[in-house]
Amino acid sequence: MQIGTADILARGVREAASRYYRLVLLVGMAGAGKSVALGALGSNPTPRLSLGSALGARLLELSRRQRALDCARLLESILDETGADPVALDNLEILFDPALQQDVLRLLQGLSRNRTIVAAWPGEYVDGVLSHAESGHPEFVRYTNPEAVLVNLPPPGSHTP
Repeated sequence: MQIGTADILARGVREAASRYYRLVLLVGMAGAGKSVALGALGSNPTPRLSLGSALGARLLELSRRQRALDCARLLESILDETGADPVALDNLEILFDPALQQDVLRLLQGLSRNRTIVAAWPGEYVDGVLSHAESGHPEFVRYTNPEAVLVNLPPPGSHTP
């Protein structure tokens, strides 16, 4: 992790506080250090939720159809249980599962209306375009000029001055 990443994230959280969507996206490919950066977020205790395990356990109890219908409600319930603001979301990959039929950015934006969310977005943000997965992949999504505070992490192994 770069030395200044935690400071940049904290600045993003402050900036998001005055926005309609209080959403900060920490964008990077696998291995870029998103989880480490979330762990170093701020001096106050910010809970870091791994959505893969937190949401996955609740979805297993539902039928395939109910999973798609109840995903947003279950995620809202998980966030409410933390009672925290901000809350850091890690391991978002579960939300991109085509069976859940979620518009992941819109889901995160909706959840960020009542609390600040810092989410580790697995993908890229290049030239105003936020994406996840490669074109043609079942989980591929692409958003132009997303309404969120974006913090880009360099690709794994790259060095920045």
